[in-house]
Amino acid sequence: MNLRSTCVQLLLTLCSTGVLKAQKLDLNACLQMADTANITLRNAQLDIEINGKNRSAYLSARLPQLTFSGDYKYNAIIPGQVVPAAFFGGTPGTFSTVQFGVPYNLSSTVQLTQILFNPQLEYGLAALRINSEIVDIQEKLATQDVKYQVASTFFNLQAIKKQLIYVDGNIKNMNKLLLNMESMVKQGLVIQTELDKLTISRLTLSNTATSLKATHDQLETLLKILIGVDPQSQVELLADETVEQSLLVDNSAITYPEIELLTAQQKMNAEEHKGNNMAYLPSLSLYAAYNYNYNMKPEDDFRKGIEGAFIGLRVDWKLFDGLEKVHKQKVNVLNAEKLSNQKDLINQQLELKAANAKRQIEVQTNSLALAKEQLKLAQNIYDHSAAKLSLGTISSNDLITADNGLQQAQTNVVAAYIQLRQAEVEYLRSIGSIK
Repeated sequence: MNLRSTCVQLLLTLCSTGVLKAQKLDLNACLQMADTANITLRNAQLDIEINGKNRSAYLSARLPQLTFSGDYKYNAIIPGQVVPAAFFGGTPGTFSTVQFGVPYNLSSTVQLTQILFNPQLEYGLAALRINSEIVDIQEKLATQDVKYQVASTFFNLQAIKKQLIYVDGNIKNMNKLLLNMESMVKQGLVIQTELDKLTISRLTLSNTATSLKATHDQLETLLKILIGVDPQSQVELLADETVEQSLLVDNSAITYPEIELLTAQQKMNAEEHKGNNMAYLPSLSLYAAYNYNYNMKPEDDFRKGIEGAFIGLRVDWKLFDGLEKVHKQKVNVLNAEKLSNQKDLINQQLELKAANAKRQIEVQTNSLALAKEQLKLAQNIYDHSAAKLSLGTISSNDLITADNGLQQAQTNVVAAYIQLRQAEVEYLRSIGSIK
């Protein structure tokens, strides 16, 4: 007996532990979890880090560069040089071949190079600085997109849960009616056909509930992936009341990341124009080298080391590039016009989208209020019809009609709710303010 009690207690403990592990999440919690755990957002954050590392790597080009080179050479045939014979006291007008060098030669060189001025390097650093703005804005856009998905999925789950509550309530009511109807059939008050009609309605409700639960499970798995939760873990979403305009923000918070992105791209285009112009300028660098050559001729036991060192300035200047930069500038001007047109178009589209979404909020707010009133009336009609059916004063067809009206009213409430929430999220997304 004690063993059984212990086992039961253990099972209860395990069950209660499993329940405690289920996370209770509201919309804000889901959005905050997506900030840190969503893979798409993590990749966008990595792009920011990558750009920072690229800039650091590019900045290193400004630092002195030190290189070492070593060389070992065996001259199987020592190269020669033709010189005038008179150089060695020979007959003028004749030439002799003179060999220079020894069979074995070892050389090593250490060279220091310091860029003093490079117009392309300056352009590259400016471009990376602007690119850091671009990847920051792209991260904002990715955040808004992911949070839009999270919010939409969250509200769709809420809508399905509300619909399931309605369906479960309808099933319970239908079960009660079926019990009463079965009793009336046994008493001979109604025929079997009336019972069969209600049974069909009951089966339809069961099928609807099964379909809704399957959709709910799919959306819940998607939400877990979006917020970085193990798909096998248990979560519980806190209920969202069917109220109006709960997500709206102050209009002073309006931002348009898409416009910010195009503005940054315009800055990049302007910097490219400067870079093309700077490419006409020469680059200047300082360099210094130390060289040591060690020469050997084993046959004569000759060994000699020769040092060398120098310092200099180097200028590189491309005087003609085949009009490459001229054509690049023409492309740059066309891109500038294209970006300007895109900015104007997107600005108009975003303003229109925000205005439409705001109007939809007002429309769906009214629709939701109306749907709630219709639901109350449909519920009253259904209750009266169910009572009359129990008294045998109406047929099952009348009740089924009332039941269909109730279900449609319930669906209308859920539809108005989700459309209101979607309109709110669309509005917040259009102004870049999904928090």
